[in-house]
Amino acid sequence: MIPITSLATMGLTALLLFIAIFGRYIFFSLAFGWLFARSVRDQSTRRLIQDRLRKPGQQWREIGWSVLTSIIFTAIGLGVMVAYQTGHTKIYTDFHAYGLLWYPMSIGLVLFIQETYYYWLHRWMHRPGVYRWVHKIHHDSLTTSPWTAFSFHPLESTLQAILLPVLIIVLPIHSTAICLILIIMTLSGAINHLNTEIYPHAFDRHWLGRWLIGATHHSLHHSQFRYNYGLYFTFWDKWMKTESADFHRLFTQKSKKGA
Repeated sequence: MIPITSLATMGLTALLLFIAIFGRYIFFSLAFGWLFARSVRDQSTRRLIQDRLRKPGQQWREIGWSVLTSIIFTAIGLGVMVAYQTGHTKIYTDFHAYGLLWYPMSIGLVLFIQETYYYWLHRWMHRPGVYRWVHKIHHDSLTTSPWTAFSFHPLESTLQAILLPVLIIVLPIHSTAICLILIIMTLSGAINHLNTEIYPHAFDRHWLGRWLIGATHHSLHHSQFRYNYGLYFTFWDKWMKTESADFHRLFTQKSKKGA
């Protein structure tokens, strides 16, 4: 980590951080788009969820909003780095400082808190007086792709990003665990917006798969609006009965070989 001791080093750090954040978004979007484009073209194994065409210029609009999102994430990340270097966080680098068991537990705890925070934030963003000002930008993408994953109004980007900095102030988290969490966030965003179901047939009934959100689950949120508010996991949707009744039927249809 670059010691931030002057405006010059702060500017360099911000630039490198932006390249890392926006570059990660570009990498995952290109990689997933390339890897699964074949299944979209090949009608014998087609798993495309929404058949409607994406709007003209949609990808460039999404990239434009994603640039703003990456700038906001960069500013917050820079704040976290300054807070760490001034001793105002509980980020640690010694694996043995809190015991090896705490490492996976801390990741699981952060993901659970993120899931809970985002589920209720997401439902709030769908309130009529809030939706058009905060969340509509993201839902302008009715047919999604990995490029949709960072396409947010700046206020929504900020609301999504502030939780992790708050957590590292109060919760001991290893520096590499933070990196893993950020990768999980980006990977999940790309998978969920892929518009192509990549999970195997009947995975929605599997002991693990029934709790994981994928492209079919989240695509229904973009098409139905009133269901499937989760981020990584389905448990809040199940507990609050906001999981779409169409999910299992559509998953079976789209994940079946030859669909």
